[in-house]
Amino acid sequence: MKIARITALLTILFQASLAMAGDIVPFSQTTFDQLTAQGKPVLLDIRATWCPTCRQQKPILERIMQQPAYKDVTLLTIDFDTGKAARKEFKVASQSTLIAFKGAREVGRSVGDTSPNGIEELVRKAAN
Repeated sequence: MKIARITALLTILFQASLAMAGDIVPFSQTTFDQLTAQGKPVLLDIRATWCPTCRQQKPILERIMQQPAYKDVTLLTIDFDTGKAARKEFKVASQSTLIAFKGAREVGRSVGDTSPNGIEELVRKAAN
């Protein structure tokens, strides 16, 4: 009986934490188009597994996306090596590029920024 109660409590806590966090999902053109058509805030993260700058950005982005202020922001990740069509569409020349959208309008872009304040400012541009 105790295990069932603990499991139920953990499930509730997990669901509550998801409601307070922004989504981090792989990029698809369909998802991007749907979100931006609805006027939703979107952040594109163009990264490569071999990129040291991208590895620095990842935990910063994950922490920022956990903040309640950014629960409505969707972070779409694009693999630099396999996402050539997306890179071309968004005019991305290098990995570690972050692009903020408020609806369909690009509101900010950075390349190689690993400062928590700089990255959060970019996310804030999409969210507000």
